[in-house]
Amino acid sequence: MRTLLLRPGAEELNYEIRGIVKKARLIESLGQTITWENIGDPIQKNNIVPAWMKEIVSDLVSQDKSYGYADSKGVLETRKYLADLNNEKGGSQISADDVLFFNGLGDAIAKLYQFLIPTARIIGPSPAYSTHSSAEAAHANTAPITYKLDPDNQWLPDMDDLYNKVKYNPTIVGILIINPDNPTGMVYPKEVLEGFVKIAREFKLLLIADEIYQNITYNGVNAVALSEVIGDLPAISLKGISKEFPWPGSRCGWMEFYNREASKEFSKFVLTLENAKMIEVCSTILPQLSIPKIMSHPEYKSYRHEANLKIGKRSQIMEDILSGIDGIKFNPTKGAFYNTIVFDESYLNASQKLEVENTEIKTLLETWLGEENMPLDKRFVYFLLASTGICVVPISSFCSDLRGFRVTLLEENEDTFRDTFNKLGEAIRAYLGS
Repeated sequence: MRTLLLRPGAEELNYEIRGIVKKARLIESLGQTITWENIGDPIQKNNIVPAWMKEIVSDLVSQDKSYGYADSKGVLETRKYLADLNNEKGGSQISADDVLFFNGLGDAIAKLYQFLIPTARIIGPSPAYSTHSSAEAAHANTAPITYKLDPDNQWLPDMDDLYNKVKYNPTIVGILIINPDNPTGMVYPKEVLEGFVKIAREFKLLLIADEIYQNITYNGVNAVALSEVIGDLPAISLKGISKEFPWPGSRCGWMEFYNREASKEFSKFVLTLENAKMIEVCSTILPQLSIPKIMSHPEYKSYRHEANLKIGKRSQIMEDILSGIDGIKFNPTKGAFYNTIVFDESYLNASQKLEVENTEIKTLLETWLGEENMPLDKRFVYFLLASTGICVVPISSFCSDLRGFRVTLLEENEDTFRDTFNKLGEAIRAYLGS
């Protein structure tokens, strides 16, 4: 080309959660059955959408209004409904004008970072969810800035680490919170959220909370919403229906703006996001129309309660199988449907392996192991995939110096779930002992 095409920082965009699929498909083509533990797609893991929910969507499909444009911000009736849901919590109060729809949270996250000036940094958790860390790094033309989540303290944030990074880095304008967290499954206690608010207040920062899993908690744990503790500070909550209904293919997410007049800069930022949506005209209307009908349905709360109980039971099965294995750090998951298992790095080395019976797969694996500077957890993930067909994601791909991997708790068939994690446990023991 006569000139460069790629903007600086664009190479930071990476999504190993789906990238590992390419390798899994190659192995699958050679006869290996794949168990997909790489991505949080409930439908792929035998989640059944209830009949009453399908009936609501079917009825909407039969209505002509479902085929038109919505207001640029989103369907007004739905925005009013969501504002009321937030206001019932008794914290920061919003109106329909403070709700803005996007085509999935991926779209919302991309827009959020797109309109920040390149020198403005949002510090987020590590291990990081790739959609956030990659978008933040790409907008800033450099690696993301992160604060540590501590596997030796139930994955709670290291608040001293966060405080010092904010204090000594004046380019940081905001803090990202993911609650419940992906990829760790941790849920922030109220006092930890209040700690974030205290830091934001001291340094005049924007708080951003990805709360898409807020209604997916279990085993006696409930998530506190950012709006309940934010007070009068500017903040954005990111929400959606992909996991909760579940309807991942809907690509339907939204932002809620809290205290938009608390800062002139924040007010201008919100207005820019709204104007950007006007240029696009609107987001997809059908899932928006469904939200108040589904969430106010008399069976919705019991449906969500039962679904959470099942995930909670699977988390206990996982704990029973994995928590006693030497060489890993295991924390029970409390929300969302992920768990991050971390290796004690003193147990890892570059000569460990798992047996691979299929010679074609073994040859393919050997080519993958030639990657330059491969993290040791990625090496394990490749061996696990080639040997057992279990597809997980290395934690080194989540913007982390830790070495481990993320799994899901989505498989609805309990026997299949138990069998998968028994195989995983056996593979970990075999690999570390090789």
